[in-house]
Amino acid sequence: MGQARLPSLLEVMSVLVVFLAIVFSFTIYELPIQLALFISLFVVIGLGLMVGYTYDDLQAAMIKGISNGLEAVLILLAVGALVGTWIAGGVVPTLIYFGLEFINPSIFLLATLVICSVTALATGTSWGTVGTAGIAMMGIGEGLGMPLPMVAGAILSGAYFGDKLSPLSDSTVLTASMSKVNVIQHVKSMLYLDVPAFIITGILFTIAGFMYGGGEADLDKVNSIMGSLTDVFNINGLMLLPAVVVIGLLVMKKPSIPTISFGALLGIVWAIGFQGMGLADAISTAYSGFNITTDIDFINDLLAGGGISGMLGSIVVIIFGLGFGGLLEKIGVLQVIMDAFIHKIQSAGSLTSSTLLVGFFSNVFGCAMYVSLILTPKIMERSYDSLGYRRDTLSRNTEVGGTMTSSMVPWSDNGIYMAATLGISTFSYLPFMWMSFVSIIIALIYGYTGKFMWKNQDTRETV
Repeated sequence: MGQARLPSLLEVMSVLVVFLAIVFSFTIYELPIQLALFISLFVVIGLGLMVGYTYDDLQAAMIKGISNGLEAVLILLAVGALVGTWIAGGVVPTLIYFGLEFINPSIFLLATLVICSVTALATGTSWGTVGTAGIAMMGIGEGLGMPLPMVAGAILSGAYFGDKLSPLSDSTVLTASMSKVNVIQHVKSMLYLDVPAFIITGILFTIAGFMYGGGEADLDKVNSIMGSLTDVFNINGLMLLPAVVVIGLLVMKKPSIPTISFGALLGIVWAIGFQGMGLADAISTAYSGFNITTDIDFINDLLAGGGISGMLGSIVVIIFGLGFGGLLEKIGVLQVIMDAFIHKIQSAGSLTSSTLLVGFFSNVFGCAMYVSLILTPKIMERSYDSLGYRRDTLSRNTEVGGTMTSSMVPWSDNGIYMAATLGISTFSYLPFMWMSFVSIIIALIYGYTGKFMWKNQDTRETV
């Protein structure tokens, strides 16, 4: 067989239209998105065969794409185990109890934004933040009568803000590495965008908090929830020790997977030692999750979840999505799209908007944030170099287009994880991802005004 060629733009667009049609039809009819991605794999394989690749080449590309994201799969398994055992061990119920007792409804959304920001900044993981502090804030928000999609928006806004400014974050390190800049220089560049975006987002959530929580909370409901928690669980400050230990270890730059897994082990110990569970039942919560029956449906729904088994559907999506992204990279699909209009990129504005679009569509078609963070710098670096812009502007725009939009795509790894963990559909929380929307707007303003778009000859400090 001769050498493989790049597909034509018409071939690429035809395949992507078929992919979107499959995904949206499965979404409309509420069919498993996993099957849509599985079918779409063969659509892209068909294109690869058509342009001259062998099946073995394409299979190797799929396996490579999957292997690049296996760390995310292992983290997801560990977080599932941690959530299940932390509910059983009383960690999550205690966080909810104290939150209901001390957090004023008017400032709850702002407090959620700040708490999740600090947690993610300290730990370097948006997933870990959502799986711990995020779940607790959802419970508190429900108890205070706050709109849960808005609470989820505050959680995600804080989690991604902290994650993007943390040198401990694997996605931050990956973006800097792919853009060929030092990670600290990348974080410095992000400060110019993320800090004003965070301030604006904080103001928006403060206003929303006074609008939705300005009245008196339903104290009867709050007291009923707190009473049910104390009836079922041993609630005291000692229950928070596993959370303190895990966050402390992550701050000390210990590896995420063993740290989160150790946190799950502590949850088992706490379930046996403080909540009176049997050994076998406590251990099983790491895999099967926790279930509870009380007179309050909210408590039953909130505290029935977690476990590795609860994450298996998300893992299937991530595996198929990573394989899909590996195929797209191998065949050169996004490269063909960029080549079609890359000659039109002649200014900082068009450069910025193009980077954001590539990052977003890499999430849409690559189904994984890692795919976006790998492909976007590869595709856009020539344009930045030819126009003389520094690579830290590339890395900053890659984060905005790739990371900040990753949870907006229901079939992406981040979209699946966040929806499954928070119990809110992607389209429900999407309108409230204010940090992401504000970041996109500020990035475009910088691009079209030339503000903080540093040229290679610009030797001034960026902070």
